[in-house]
Amino acid sequence: MTPLAEILRPQTLDEYIGQQHLIGPGAVLRTLIESGNIPSMIFWGPPGIGKTTLAMIISHTLQRPFHTLSAISSGVKEVRDVINQAQQEEGAILFIDEIHRFNKAQQDSLLGAVERGTITLIGATTENPSFEVISALLSRCQVYVLKEFDESDMKKLIDSAVRHYAGQGITVEVREADALMRISGGDARKLLNAIELVVNRTGTKQVIIDNRHTTDVIQQNLAFYDKQGEMHYDIISAFIKSMRGSDPNGAVYWLARMIAGGEDPLFIARRMLIFASEDIGNANPNALLLANATFDAVSKIGYPECRINLSQCACYLACSAKSNATYMALENAQAAVKRWGDLPVPLHIRNAPTKLMKDMGYGDGYKYAHDYEGNFALQEYLPQGLEGSRFYEPGNTPREQDTRNSLRARWGSKYGY
Repeated sequence: MTPLAEILRPQTLDEYIGQQHLIGPGAVLRTLIESGNIPSMIFWGPPGIGKTTLAMIISHTLQRPFHTLSAISSGVKEVRDVINQAQQEEGAILFIDEIHRFNKAQQDSLLGAVERGTITLIGATTENPSFEVISALLSRCQVYVLKEFDESDMKKLIDSAVRHYAGQGITVEVREADALMRISGGDARKLLNAIELVVNRTGTKQVIIDNRHTTDVIQQNLAFYDKQGEMHYDIISAFIKSMRGSDPNGAVYWLARMIAGGEDPLFIARRMLIFASEDIGNANPNALLLANATFDAVSKIGYPECRINLSQCACYLACSAKSNATYMALENAQAAVKRWGDLPVPLHIRNAPTKLMKDMGYGDGYKYAHDYEGNFALQEYLPQGLEGSRFYEPGNTPREQDTRNSLRARWGSKYGY
């Protein structure tokens, strides 16, 4: 039986739901498609938001030959086979799902064909392509960021499912959609899988969907619901939250689940590297060092031995003191930048490499900290209008309390520490 998500897959840009910043009237990607001249590109965004569908629509709209590979199951041989076939075609498109899983050799095998125009590459990834795609290939592609569906997009998907079942003689009444929204998490495929599962398990021509019924059906049929493997994202979430909650037992359990499922060990190590700064920060700076060493070790060793390195790091991070102070400091500073824009740099801390700049006052009044007692000189470092703004708030860990005391001793009442 064809899955509901496949049945409802849109065929044209006008049927496509979401991503209006890319394919809405006058938007950049729609303009390129309508011109008939598209570059190689990479779609970056969370799962279930239509990356594959958009690639298929582009091929259909431009009437181009369309080839698809999955980076999970394809290698250099499959890439070369497609390229050889594309040489006999006009304007072939090669879509590679999860392109971030291709290693350097596999990505290198695409370069010549992309550069010559033998194929137009469309890659899809849930990972930042700046880190996962080699620079030579990335420089030949446009990167488009796709956003997760918002509530209005999800309601449109629900309505389309209801209309489909009505055409099949099944009346579906959605009285409550909160559980559907929560379970799907902005993932269209998850949403449609959930609706399909509820309808099929009800087994009648009159289906009422409410929160309780949805939750009961999904919990009883979790393996079927997750048939496309979307639980991957739930498990990494559970892993991160276990470490954040200082539970090494939970962390190592979810780590074991990922290892058993064949998860890319670099994906796990990368998440711990981010976690070390986001959730631990200066409460324990050694966490970042260990996480970075773990990433390096995993890169060199690989499975199965690297699971030991992953476990050591996960347990250490879970047991470490926690603080998101430096992460929140950046969030606060970015909010100020967004609100106030590009405020001018104060003259006394500007660079003054030329005589003209010195004559204009660049660098005047700057106090070189090392010339003062304690290597500290009281002066202003923020732009006019933001004087005294405090973005960094040290946490309550012993190490950060020492930092707070030090800041208070230096700055007095300026920042209110």
